[in-house]
Amino acid sequence: MAPPTPRLVVPIELKKKPWEQKLPLHNRWHPHIPYVAEVNTGEVFRIEMVDWTGGAIKDDNSAMDIKLVDLSITHYLSGPIRIVDSDGIAAKPGDLLAVEICNLGPLAGDEWGYTGIFDRENGGGFLTDHFPSAAKAIWYFEGIYAHSPQIPGVRFPGLTHPGIIGTAPSMELLNIWNERERLVEENGVKSLKLCEVLHSRPLANLPSTKGCHLGKIPKGTVEWEKIAKEAARTIPGRENGGNCDIKNLSRGSKIYLPVFVEGANLSTGDMHFSQGDGEISFCGAIEMSGFLELKCEIIRGGMREYLTPMGPTPLHVNPIFEIGPVEPRFSEWLVFEGISVDESGRQHFLDASVAYKRATLNAIDYLSKFGYSKEQAYILLSCCPCEGRISGIVDSPNACATLAIPTAIFDQDIRPKSSKVQLGPRLVKTPDVFKCTYDGNLPTTVNLSAAFHDSN
Repeated sequence: MAPPTPRLVVPIELKKKPWEQKLPLHNRWHPHIPYVAEVNTGEVFRIEMVDWTGGAIKDDNSAMDIKLVDLSITHYLSGPIRIVDSDGIAAKPGDLLAVEICNLGPLAGDEWGYTGIFDRENGGGFLTDHFPSAAKAIWYFEGIYAHSPQIPGVRFPGLTHPGIIGTAPSMELLNIWNERERLVEENGVKSLKLCEVLHSRPLANLPSTKGCHLGKIPKGTVEWEKIAKEAARTIPGRENGGNCDIKNLSRGSKIYLPVFVEGANLSTGDMHFSQGDGEISFCGAIEMSGFLELKCEIIRGGMREYLTPMGPTPLHVNPIFEIGPVEPRFSEWLVFEGISVDESGRQHFLDASVAYKRATLNAIDYLSKFGYSKEQAYILLSCCPCEGRISGIVDSPNACATLAIPTAIFDQDIRPKSSKVQLGPRLVKTPDVFKCTYDGNLPTTVNLSAAFHDSN
């Protein structure tokens, strides 16, 4: 007998706001956000979700929505979902929740997405000191492929995945998060030299009632006010999973999530049609609305059995996952290398973040030789299926990071040749991404050597 159609447990109406949905969405982590549905282990169920902004970014010819987006609302999640076994016994703290992704994709009638660069004064990103202005590209889907009118000459298959999938924290774990992130926000610039090089601000996103939505808890009540002041922002990934933006969590993948509260309270959102390793522009995947079809299993006592805490409490653990068997197949790559020396020439000791920044900047400058603007290249590397690696972390003082780009996504041969690059009809990409001006006052980084090289 054929298995039943997956049961829809969280429906989405695209014309309604996140808080107007039949099952209101939430954008914070807290153990007391009530679950909206219950599913049994072994049952295949469907969760629908809005894009992470809840429809704030439009399919239009302007990047002003990216520039002015309210980041206090990130990210709108569907759930929480309570998980029980075949005897009706809920997942317990200390268990592992094995979540299998059976199917996923865009919502019907909404087959498009976007990639953006945030304004440096409103979100920034990995290369915000080089790219302070907001920009946006729109992508349209044709089956498994995506293409953008703003980045011509490029077409690639997406490895679709949820940017966020996680369980609810316990109050003890929530308090650990808030305290350690508060210390980074208050003392980070004084103690972390990396802050001077990556330039992204804020250093942490602490609990805030602004833009907060807590699902079924009515806004303005005493309960809402208390929880909103405690609830963790969804921006970073943490021990519960959350916003890890792992592009390989696609069809057939299985995620083993720690359980911290009764029922696990599984939530998910931030659907991506495609993403490069690192999601470097922050709004950097092809963001979209979408659905997941999932199946769960409870591994009783699995946290103690399989996870080793890397911190002072048994709660300092991280999920593990299996990569699914379905992903785009590429055989030829162009790989860019970076070392832990920043743009000023200053040496950093085995710093993989600085090395990856250098690899990314090298790739962007290289692609600009083939007719692409640097904003086009930045956005493309953020959302195409490129592969990032920490290739060396032992050879003092230089960490080595690499960024590999599949050459088949281009309609031209981008490999170095003995003859100089000849710009022609296929190489000059006259359309560009939608851009805004940068109106802030923070200093930006200019690659002086590249400017000198380009003028000669």
